[in-house]
Amino acid sequence: MNKRKLTDMEKYLLIIMIGYIILVSFVNPMFLSFETLFDMFRSGSGTMILALGVMIVIISGGIDVSFTSIAIIGAYCAINLMLKFNINNIYFAFLVSGSIGIFLGSINAIIIYFFKLPTLIVTLGTSSVFYGFMTTFIGTKSIPLAQMPSSLVDFGSKNILTLSSEHGNYGLSVFIIIIVILLFITWFIMQKTMLGRKIIAIGNNEEFAKRIGVNILQTKLFIYCYMGLLSGIMGIIYFSDLKIVNPVTLVGSELMIIAAVVIGGVKLTGGHGTILGTVLGVLLIQLFKSTLVFLGLSTSWNDLFIGCILIFSVCIISYKEKLRNQKELRFSNQ
Repeated sequence: MNKRKLTDMEKYLLIIMIGYIILVSFVNPMFLSFETLFDMFRSGSGTMILALGVMIVIISGGIDVSFTSIAIIGAYCAINLMLKFNINNIYFAFLVSGSIGIFLGSINAIIIYFFKLPTLIVTLGTSSVFYGFMTTFIGTKSIPLAQMPSSLVDFGSKNILTLSSEHGNYGLSVFIIIIVILLFITWFIMQKTMLGRKIIAIGNNEEFAKRIGVNILQTKLFIYCYMGLLSGIMGIIYFSDLKIVNPVTLVGSELMIIAAVVIGGVKLTGGHGTILGTVLGVLLIQLFKSTLVFLGLSTSWNDLFIGCILIFSVCIISYKEKLRNQKELRFSNQ
């Protein structure tokens, strides 16, 4: 079996990351430590999980901006049910939140398929509807640490590896296990199954995919239900790490996660994207967010860095696509 070569975008991201790490380490040697690395993994866990779902949606030719609302609703409802019925079980939290995510994702898919509307418009609308439903009928009251289910708090504090330093104990969060499992599942779906090929086919040309026998409804149901499932899982992880259940904290972070996926080389027009590129895009954004303090810069610089990398990524993807089209045109004229 031939090993897959790195794409140009993946190579560029690796070069940027290595160069940036060297720069930060030179300015502040304290950056190179397991404590910093473990903290980056913990704080970037939610972004990584959502990015996997966003990647699949964009590869299929769509744009979903409702995933933060789904994450909030799923987790908030699950935690409130745990408190109301005195169910102190983290698996119950994931089950309920994930199920709600799947249900809300199916609503997105059905509207998109039957009404033939742009995915961005549909999910922008459903995001407001979902969140508005929660605020109207369920509420937005924050749940402080003292009232949170102990299983949720314990899960957020659990480490698979604990180390000590002069500042105290720190560790590698159990979140990494969930991320690795979801990375493998997503990779397997996209690389080893017919379903993954159907998703790519729809992203390249939905009408052609339909003509060759792809069931568009079933495929889109999977895409948006999977996005919903990942959102539900992320919501539980997010609140367990935050140590407070505040249903307004995630709102507004959608574009940053989409940016991470696009930076990773996923084409906004659909049909192309890689797991590794998405992982690198998320890691790069998380690297910027986590190292500003080591450089003595304010958080406002984060948007500047990410914006520059996003523009660079889009330009590279566009340029490569232009070269590919020119090559195909010359070949067809021969």
